[in-house]
Amino acid sequence: MPDSNPSQNAVSPVTSGFLDRLAGILNPGQILSSKAQREAYAWDNTGIRAIPDCVVLAQSSTEVAKVLRLCNEMAVPVIPRGAGTGNVGGALAAYGGVVLSTQRMNKIVEIANNDRLAVVEPGVINGDLQTALSGYGLFWPPDPSSSRSCTIGGNIAMCAAGPGAVRFGVTRDWVLGLQAVLADGTVINTGGRTSKGVVGYDLTRLLIGSEGTLAVVTQATLKLAPKPQARRLSRAVFSSVQDATKAVAKLMTVGSPPSAIEFLDGASLNLLRNESDLLIHEDGCAMLLLEVAGTAADVESQAQEVNSCIATFSPLEQTPPVGIEEAQEVWAARYELSPILKKLAPKRVNEDVVVPVSKLNLLIEGVEEIATEIDIPIINFGHAGNGNIHVNLLVDPDDPVIMAKVKPALGRIFKLVLQLGGSLSGEHGVGTQKRDYIEWEVGDDSLKLQRNIKGVFDPKGIMNPGKIFPNV
Repeated sequence: MPDSNPSQNAVSPVTSGFLDRLAGILNPGQILSSKAQREAYAWDNTGIRAIPDCVVLAQSSTEVAKVLRLCNEMAVPVIPRGAGTGNVGGALAAYGGVVLSTQRMNKIVEIANNDRLAVVEPGVINGDLQTALSGYGLFWPPDPSSSRSCTIGGNIAMCAAGPGAVRFGVTRDWVLGLQAVLADGTVINTGGRTSKGVVGYDLTRLLIGSEGTLAVVTQATLKLAPKPQARRLSRAVFSSVQDATKAVAKLMTVGSPPSAIEFLDGASLNLLRNESDLLIHEDGCAMLLLEVAGTAADVESQAQEVNSCIATFSPLEQTPPVGIEEAQEVWAARYELSPILKKLAPKRVNEDVVVPVSKLNLLIEGVEEIATEIDIPIINFGHAGNGNIHVNLLVDPDDPVIMAKVKPALGRIFKLVLQLGGSLSGEHGVGTQKRDYIEWEVGDDSLKLQRNIKGVFDPKGIMNPGKIFPNV
């Protein structure tokens, strides 16, 4: 439901006069105002509904600038939106207003393989970009699980990541420059086409992860990497979470760390035993899924080095490294878990907390204690190499007794994460879902400074209001 207490300056509703002026800027097919059309843009992965007053399908930076100029003049909220695959409500119209969709801005403007860069519009689908780059032997490393549908603009807005972040980093590490439109319609360019550049403040990194609260990205210059020629995948099952997490910490010190280290806890393994045909050791309390990637000449030795490291922790089960053709079978546990969760629970509250790798076992143990005390199943899995764990509370949204337990449980989980030196979000962002907790992590002085930065970019508070900052 839309909030009733804006955290920024007052914003105004969309009026007939506003729509008339909007119609003078865009073609009729670019403005969606019927209830059915708006309903399609009222949702994201949170399952929360917030219907906008209208939707604009922008097709160019010039159009984005004109729309923002009008919205700023009339103090109408603007909610930038890619594919709506986010998990924290970042693309929802918390106070109504205009959803500004960049889905039609989907051109790959340039692939400069000699410079290892690509220039793209924000509506380009991550997976489509990867396909286009494959012919050049290149790829863009950010690899969220929604890559087949999420957009580059959304990846930039939320600083998306994925399993490959353990080796390659996150979105901010692979963006050289941006073209963006400010709230008043001013078009700015940040960064450039070189990997080095220290002139002035780093506005590129400031905009990455700002969740559309500062500007609308209309073009991005992306840094590319050589696509790995070969991959080897394996899995290991351990008798304890502690053994598994110790193995993860050790893996991060080997000569060539894995390109992905995925973790599944004991509750995840129990679900897989009960709901799938997978054979998992009955005493297994944790599983690691491992991937190494590189040249065809090096990948075999890298995989053996990783497996030798794992073997020193006496796993209950350990598969030999296999090629991508057999990956489906080796990594079946990860592929089958999400569909099982969707089948078993009407709603999944998915938090993407992150802690230092050395504290992973303390996080899992603490969350298990909370799950037992509140009597709500909590399933933990995620990107162990970064300490980024998806904590999933399985709940029935129609049960008020259960739902009353969720917020206090999240508060306890978040406090545990911060006590362990972690962060409340590793890759999903803040949006509306974590804004009430942001001060716990950044502190009052930092939060005030961030509000002041927001005010410089967006004095009227029209850019994605209700996101990141707690209501005051």
